[in-house]
Amino acid sequence: MGALHAGHLSLIAAARDECDVVVVTLFVNAPQFNDGEDFQRYPRPFSEDLDACRQHGVDLVFHPAEDTIYPPKNETLLDVGRLARILEGQHRPGHFQGVATVIIKLLNIVTPHVAYFGMKDYQQQLVVRRLVADLHLPVTIRACPTVREDDGLALSSRNVLLSPEERRASTVLFRSLELAHTQLDEGITDIGGICAAMRELLEAESGVQIDYATLADPETLEEATAVQPELVALVAAYVGHARLIDNLPIHLDCSPDDLA
Repeated sequence: MGALHAGHLSLIAAARDECDVVVVTLFVNAPQFNDGEDFQRYPRPFSEDLDACRQHGVDLVFHPAEDTIYPPKNETLLDVGRLARILEGQHRPGHFQGVATVIIKLLNIVTPHVAYFGMKDYQQQLVVRRLVADLHLPVTIRACPTVREDDGLALSSRNVLLSPEERRASTVLFRSLELAHTQLDEGITDIGGICAAMRELLEAESGVQIDYATLADPETLEEATAVQPELVALVAAYVGHARLIDNLPIHLDCSPDDLA
């Protein structure tokens, strides 16, 4: 959706390394916003985005008009099912319907062989994988690692909306994920207790309002009830007026038998 930062540029770099032609789509998609003010507030530095694309070897930028993507008689919306109704879907009803619909439109117009998504939007890349698999789309989905600031904050176009004090407070999201990872590495098996510790850390930070902080299965996003070898810690919270999300995949060096 534009406001390109180093995270986006890492996707461009991966595509540049692996593909003959690189296309970037830039489109701020209104249907995936639950808050009209959030949509209006979303940064749109289009000239700077074009310059970044030129500097990083992009061959084509597709920047469609609103009525190109959503013609006046457009009525079709996509429902991705259970995966789109939990976590982000629960807190932002209709969000993934908007995401899925625009992604199908963009994939059908651009027809890429490979499409690159960042892991910061963990649930989104799962939804996209499900969408592509269920509709038999001839495209490979590549998920690339989250890019972070030195203090751990995941890069996001919304970070520019943070005041200096909010920017300092925002690091608590990653610290809560690291806390979960540390406790699991230390052999703590009380999933409920770990999630409670994440929330306690978040709640102690002034100006932070939690939507969720949880541990889940990395493929289904069903909330974990017991420790398993592969987990993902996920958090979403408002810092001031900016809603931020983050996640941390966790691999435990053990077998399922060790956890029985």
